[in-house]
Amino acid sequence: MAEAPTTPPPVLVIGGGWAGLAAAVTLADAGRPVTLIEGARQLGGRARCVRFGERRVDNGQHIMVGAYRALLGLLDTLGVSPTEAFLRLPLDLHLRSLRRADLRLRARRLPAPLHLAVAVLTARGLPPASRLRLARFAVRLLRRRIELGSDISAQALLLSEGQDARLIQALWNPLCLATMNTPLNEASALLFLEVLQRTFGGDAHQGDLLIPRTDLGALLPEPAMEFIERRGGSVVLSRRIRALELDGDRLAGIRWQDGTCQTTQAILAVNPTMCRRLLMPHPPLAAIAAHIGELRHEPITTVYLRYPESVRIDAALQGLLDGLGQWLVDRQFSGLPGTVAVVISGRGEHLSLAADVLAARVGAELAALYPDWPAAVDHLVVREKRATFAATPGVDHVRPAQQTPVAGLWLAGDFTATGLPATLEGAVLSGRRAAAGILSEG
Repeated sequence: MAEAPTTPPPVLVIGGGWAGLAAAVTLADAGRPVTLIEGARQLGGRARCVRFGERRVDNGQHIMVGAYRALLGLLDTLGVSPTEAFLRLPLDLHLRSLRRADLRLRARRLPAPLHLAVAVLTARGLPPASRLRLARFAVRLLRRRIELGSDISAQALLLSEGQDARLIQALWNPLCLATMNTPLNEASALLFLEVLQRTFGGDAHQGDLLIPRTDLGALLPEPAMEFIERRGGSVVLSRRIRALELDGDRLAGIRWQDGTCQTTQAILAVNPTMCRRLLMPHPPLAAIAAHIGELRHEPITTVYLRYPESVRIDAALQGLLDGLGQWLVDRQFSGLPGTVAVVISGRGEHLSLAADVLAARVGAELAALYPDWPAAVDHLVVREKRATFAATPGVDHVRPAQQTPVAGLWLAGDFTATGLPATLEGAVLSGRRAAAGILSEG
C-alpha cells in the first residue's frame, strides 16, 4: 500500500513587518504551510498603527506612488482593491516657502512622456533658465542616457547634469529626503537614479501619488493576517527569537523563550540590528553579519497635529521649505478630517527638542503659511530613530542578498539587496523574493 503524502513542516517567517508579511502571504498563496512569528504585540513593524487619542494613526507617514508594483501585487493577492485602498492622484509637487516663491509641478493625465514634459514646461516658481535645465535633465533621464562608472553623491550627479542652486534647494533635496531619507549631498546617485527612473521613466501612472484611504494597519497587516490564517497558517505575536540553530551549513531550527522549534526552512525578516545579532554567532553567516553592521541608520519624525475638522489644505501632499517640517499630508483622505501629518526626514535639531516644543514649532510654521487656521487642539510626535538605512554611495556593496550560505535560510527586509532605498516597496519586494526562493527549494 502506498504511503499517504505527508504535509511539509511549516516555513517559519520571523518578523511581522511588511517584508515578513509579504513573504508569509506569498507562501500561503502557494499552498505552503507557514508560521509567522512577531516579537511585538502587533504586526506591521515600522509601518504600523499607534493611538492618537481615540483615533488610530500610523507610526510614521509613508508616501507611496504608482510605481510600487510589488506592493500593489501583494494587495491584489489579498483581494484588496486598489481603488478602494487608495486615492490615486496625478503627481502634484507643491513646495511652499515663506521666503521665496512657491514651486509647483503638476503632471497631467497625458501619455508618457508628455505628462512630464507639460509638468516641467508649466512649472511655477522656476525661472525660464531653470526650467530648461530641468527639461534637459528629464530628457536624459527618460532616455536612460545617464551612466555612472562608480557611485557618487546625488548632489554631485545633479551638479554635473547642470541643475542649478534653485532646483537643488527647492526640488531635488526635498525629493531625495522624501524617497531616500538621506540628504542629497550624502545620498547614493545610483539609488536616486533608480527611484527617478522607476517613478518617471515609464507609464505615466507610475508617478501617481497613492494616498491610503485608511491607516496602514488596515491596509496590509490586518488583511494579511486573515489571509494567512484562512489558508491554514498561523500568526504568533509577542514571541522573540533568541538564536538560530544550524546543523553544519543547514538550518535546523530556532530558539526562543519557550525552547527550540525545529525547522529546515525559515525567512529572517527582522530589522538589521536583530538580523546581525542572530547571524553573527555562526561562521557561515558571520561575513553577512559584518556587512550589515556597516549600515548606518537615519531617523524619521512625524508630527501629527489635530485641528477642527473644517481645516483643509489644497492638496493631499505639500512640501515645506525653509523650516523644520518638510512634507505636509492631509489625513482627511485617510478618514481623519482635521488631522495633518508633518514629516521630518533625517537628522537635525528636531531630534533634541521635547515633543511639546517640536509640535509648537511645527504648528507655528503652519500658522505662518495658513494664517486663517485655528490653533491645533492636540498633537502626537512619533520618532523612529532607526527608520531606514542611510542610502549613501556604495551602500549596495554591504546590503545582503535574500539567499544565505545556509541551506533553508533566507533574508528579507528593505535593507537587503533590492536595488531600492528603504521603502515599503523594497520591503515587500524582498519578502516576495525570499518566499520565491523557499518555494524553489521545494
